[in-house]
Amino acid sequence: MRKYELVCVFQPDLDENALNALLEKVKGWISESGGSVDKVEMWGRRKLAYIIKKQREGQFVLMNVTMKPAATAGLERNLRYQEPIIRHMLSVVS
Repeated sequence: MRKYELVCVFQPDLDENALNALLEKVKGWISESGGSVDKVEMWGRRKLAYIIKKQREGQFVLMNVTMKPAATAGLERNLRYQEPIIRHMLSVVS
């Protein structure tokens, strides 16, 4: 098992219920692969450095995750196909 940081940028117009539902879906994917979500930080709405998918702002969420390295490809594939997620970055914590 390895520790990761997952930062997701969600569409700014998502309401709180939709955002929480998406977060639960992401947590479900992590737990299905045998991992665990250690901590979730809601960074809130922030201005993007440049326009992404016609959006100037995004809702940022940081998740500290523990999972197997082999499971990261499946998680990133699932994140890529979620339209409300503008960007994501999964990085190893050393």
